[in-house]
Amino acid sequence: METTNTTVICPKPMKATSNGAFQGENPLDYALPLAILQICVVVVFTRTLAFILKPLRQPRVIAEIIGGILLGPSAFGRSEKFLHTVFPARSMTVLDTLANIGLLFFLFLVGLELDMRAIRRTGKKALGIAVAGISLPFALGIGTSVVLRATISKGVNQAPFLVFMGVALSITAFPVLARILAELKLLTTDVGRIAMSAAAVNDVAAWILLALAIALSGNSTSPFISLWVLLCGIAFVAVAIVFIRPALALIARRSPEGEPVKELYICITLSLVLAAGFVTDTIGIHALFGAFVIGLVVPKDGPFAGVLIEKIEDLVSGLLLPLYFVSSGLKTNVATISGAQSWGLLVLVIFTACFGKIVGTLVVSLIFKVHLREAMTLGFLMNTKGLVELIVLNIGKDRKVLNDEAFAILVLMALFTTFITTPIVMTIYKPARKAAPYKHRTVKRKDLDTELRILACFHSTRNIPTMINLIESSRGTRRRGRLCVYAMHLMELSERSSAISMVHKARMNGLPFWNKKGDDKDQMVIAFEAYRQLSSVTVRPMTAISALNSIHKDICTSAHQKRAAMILLPFHKHQRIDGVMESLGHSFHLVNQRVLRHASCSVGILVDRGLGGTTQVSASDVSYTIVVPFFGGQDDREALAYGVRMAEHPGIALTVIKLVSTPGKSLKMMELGAGVEIKEIRTANNVVIGDDDSDGESDEAFLSECMARKNELTMTISFEERVVGSKADIIAALKSMSKSNLFLVGKMPPTVPLMDRSDCQELGPVGSFLASSNFSTTASILVVQRYDPTANLQPLVEEQDTPDMPDMPDTPV
Repeated sequence: METTNTTVICPKPMKATSNGAFQGENPLDYALPLAILQICVVVVFTRTLAFILKPLRQPRVIAEIIGGILLGPSAFGRSEKFLHTVFPARSMTVLDTLANIGLLFFLFLVGLELDMRAIRRTGKKALGIAVAGISLPFALGIGTSVVLRATISKGVNQAPFLVFMGVALSITAFPVLARILAELKLLTTDVGRIAMSAAAVNDVAAWILLALAIALSGNSTSPFISLWVLLCGIAFVAVAIVFIRPALALIARRSPEGEPVKELYICITLSLVLAAGFVTDTIGIHALFGAFVIGLVVPKDGPFAGVLIEKIEDLVSGLLLPLYFVSSGLKTNVATISGAQSWGLLVLVIFTACFGKIVGTLVVSLIFKVHLREAMTLGFLMNTKGLVELIVLNIGKDRKVLNDEAFAILVLMALFTTFITTPIVMTIYKPARKAAPYKHRTVKRKDLDTELRILACFHSTRNIPTMINLIESSRGTRRRGRLCVYAMHLMELSERSSAISMVHKARMNGLPFWNKKGDDKDQMVIAFEAYRQLSSVTVRPMTAISALNSIHKDICTSAHQKRAAMILLPFHKHQRIDGVMESLGHSFHLVNQRVLRHASCSVGILVDRGLGGTTQVSASDVSYTIVVPFFGGQDDREALAYGVRMAEHPGIALTVIKLVSTPGKSLKMMELGAGVEIKEIRTANNVVIGDDDSDGESDEAFLSECMARKNELTMTISFEERVVGSKADIIAALKSMSKSNLFLVGKMPPTVPLMDRSDCQELGPVGSFLASSNFSTTASILVVQRYDPTANLQPLVEEQDTPDMPDMPDTPV
């Protein structure tokens, strides 16, 4: 009888670094250079896919899932050379370790951004939708698991397989849903609020069910082992709440607002995340569970949580997390789905997942009297899958609960359900950009006793003091015709995970101040709240969260729905200490240009040079000199109307300088010489700079009206007339008033450009000169564009003839 000795030769472990190609060594045979290559390939490939899918408005997670699948054996991995060179089997341990470290900290971030207090305050409607969105898909998942066990998953352990299938079909991806809602501008609508609240409840429930599934999927056949795992997991959560949470709260209290957080506190917290992961992995749940729990118990008040997010999110989300999608994609072989049976099972799983989520959410929403179209929208939104889904599937595959074919079917189900969410929601639900037409779209109006509504926008705390001082100067003195200000905080939505935390801020800031709780520490909100309490101005805060290329839609839509007469925008440049104007970025520049183009009311761009200093000035201390250079035209008339309104304040002295040309010349044509016939001329931007009496009113009549109001209300207004014969005369006249606090100027007055070259066309010929560093370093400028109904050919809001339509909620829709 012959015996055959089979010798298994294990490959040598990879060393960390090579001595270099010049020493005859291949860097790809060593762990570190190979890991660097893998990270670079993954990041470049997934970001390229994200760029390609951007026109389809898909979240980045879709590109990362598709990228992982394409780099795996389903596409590029079919090439043995590519797979063995870039993703050899001996490197997978290092790749999986890096991916899971990134995933560990990402789940910590997700826990950081889930506020348990907000979840506890979830209303009955969102809670009912969340329960229905979990229970029905879970039940259908159990039914589907019976079919899969009878076909492609024969012999697997029944209990864990049932739970894994139920969890896989009932998950809603909270972070992915937040980005989809932001992309579709639904974050602060009723649909968005309900979806986010329900998804947050769903997220916590999914982690509890996942812990149960992991406990049941152990190798031991004894049920007592699974029971011990569950009990130890519950004990870990209790320890985290009773002991770890107070310790982290102490650290958070020692990190006050306005002071840098100590590096030691950051180190302690991040080490605690790793230690918690080690403990839960030792228990047998999963290291991710420990990181998620630590994120949940970190205090959300104060700057500590925000600093933690800033420290780790870019590295984790940008470099390490995509590795997890590739690690998952390398395990996904679409080729295993072959034959009618496999494709039929894929259709069954997709149908079951969609049917359970959509129908469950739809029925409960209708019970709570949600409109049918909104209920359907909620169903598709709750059907969003994402990273947690992949985590469930990967753990199931690692625990031998899911085989290759079942794993591939479920990955494609998650990809398909998430991919269809955005286009279907865009088709069936278009958020109401509708409003009733309104009358007072300009500051200049016949009935001066009507309420003046202003939408004041700001990016950061830098804009707030000047904006508040400008509002204080604009409040007037009439009992009727009071000022109502909507203060809108413009927040850029990025791809960062911390964008989710903006949603919570938006919800809080979207309420009127008198409905707010006193524990809010937002400095921007506090500034406007203090001003409201000290003045007679009605102030309501709002928040717009959008990408900068579309945030103008929020601004213009909100202005229309709030029936604003003017939108105040901060200039895209700020003044440095040395007096030079420094740009905040071209994106902010484009935002202002788009608002000017689409606004349904007048627009003012505020060039901030510290009106009133760096703090809010009380009413009794207001003492400003305001100048209105009046050339004529509708923009100048609107600027003057605003100036006259400001002059009602007892601390405001208004000077109106009417600039007229010498006989035989025109302000528009003076550079061409005397005696030129005045005709209508169109510039390259198709802006008429000829005589402007389109609203049937002359400049002289309006000036006479302003003088009459001065005598009636005893305001401090002085009128001057200066004859100018050249551009140099105009510049000299303006420079003589450069010590003033504020200039009010029309965007397109009928005059020659005062600068040879300007990169700020939205300020017009006079505003560009006044905003230049050569003119002044102390005088702020407000450049006003009057609403022109004939210029806005593409309005963002559809007007409906419903005069009794109430105001919309105090959040942009």
